[in-house]
Amino acid sequence: MAYNLPMQNQRQMTAIIQREDDGFVSLCPELDIASQGATIEEARANLIEALSLFLETAAPSEVAQRLHGEVFITQVEVPVG
Repeated sequence: MAYNLPMQNQRQMTAIIQREDDGFVSLCPELDIASQGATIEEARANLIEALSLFLETAAPSEVAQRLHGEVFITQVEVPVG
């Protein structure tokens, strides 16, 4: 017998992960939420958990206020020296 479980809504978010000291820091620029971990995978998982907790507990008005709909990640070249 098959059960139909309710599907959760999913949303693609950006995760920027960079090394910091002995670990990694992860940032979601759409909501300006950050986390960290000892490895890239841990920093990513911790960011997902932080985002999930925020979206579960924040008022819809706070989510709307913080949400940046379009985020562009690119590199720029600047003169040095």
